[in-house]
Amino acid sequence: MNEQITDLNVAFNVPLPAPALLAHEMPRTAAQAETIFSSRKRIEDILHKDSDRFLVIVGPCSVHNPDEAIEYAEKLAALKEEVQEKIDIVMRVYFEKPRTSVGWKGLIMDPDLDGTANLAEGLRIARKLLGDIIDLGVPTSTEFLDPITPQYIGDLICWSAIGARTVESQTHRQMASGLSMPVGFKNATYGGMSAVVNALKASIAPQTFFGISPEGVASMVSTTGNKNCHTVLRGGETGPNYSAEEVAIVTAALEKGNVLGSIVIDASHANCSKDYEKMPGVFEDVVAQRVAGNDSIVGAMLESNVVAGNQKVGDDISTLTKGQSITDPCIDWETTERIIRDAADKL
Repeated sequence: MNEQITDLNVAFNVPLPAPALLAHEMPRTAAQAETIFSSRKRIEDILHKDSDRFLVIVGPCSVHNPDEAIEYAEKLAALKEEVQEKIDIVMRVYFEKPRTSVGWKGLIMDPDLDGTANLAEGLRIARKLLGDIIDLGVPTSTEFLDPITPQYIGDLICWSAIGARTVESQTHRQMASGLSMPVGFKNATYGGMSAVVNALKASIAPQTFFGISPEGVASMVSTTGNKNCHTVLRGGETGPNYSAEEVAIVTAALEKGNVLGSIVIDASHANCSKDYEKMPGVFEDVVAQRVAGNDSIVGAMLESNVVAGNQKVGDDISTLTKGQSITDPCIDWETTERIIRDAADKL
């Protein structure tokens, strides 16, 4: 019998450039390496209570236009300098978007916003953009969704997240154990903490798993574990989980699990009931808890863009509003600037 039995549902399988080749074509500079190293060290110090600065991870829900991302980063660079004694600002530069069902999967997967999935170009755009943002002195963060992506851009990331949909994934826990930057695990979409505690236990431990080498070859990866993995609270199906009472419950669960007790609170998603106009109030509540003496809360996250709200992508992308999200709605720059300055005054 000669019937085909493999790749029955595969339309095409196109090789991508090896991670080492892309890094050779777009090398990291010595100045960029210094910025990344120092930023990671500052974040680690915050997580381990060796610094009393407050971590704020802020920026667009997702990046869809590199020029607009640079415009935002320039604004953030100025604000970062202004508040740096109290707040350590890191920019969200999110290229991969987990979808509940279907939809645009991010700049790396679909840089042309038309479903053509030009991955090779998406990886090049992402790597260049990260370098350009770091050149402005702005640390970078992203969510790693595909376990192969870090090989292409991980050297240009200062902080990363594992999302609510993947916190229970063994693949992502293993990946986090080998990442070189601090990693925040979000609580699962249902809102429970058991998945985060288990994820932290797995990611701080040595792991061996299937991976891809810098040369693009399937490989066996063995890690030593990542001691800078921590919790991100983002609310869940049962509602927000940023209140002092909820934070106390989470802190107790982390202590019982014998994992790092530092908590970053995401002011967006379920914590603002998916209403971006409530995001500033959530952020202010989180800052107030920290000011009141809760040092378990070491940082917060904000989804922010130049223009408030969001928009849908139509057939003509030239009609998109400049500086506005095409995924989740964001607060605008003026609001972002105000609440971060207020936080710096209070901390």
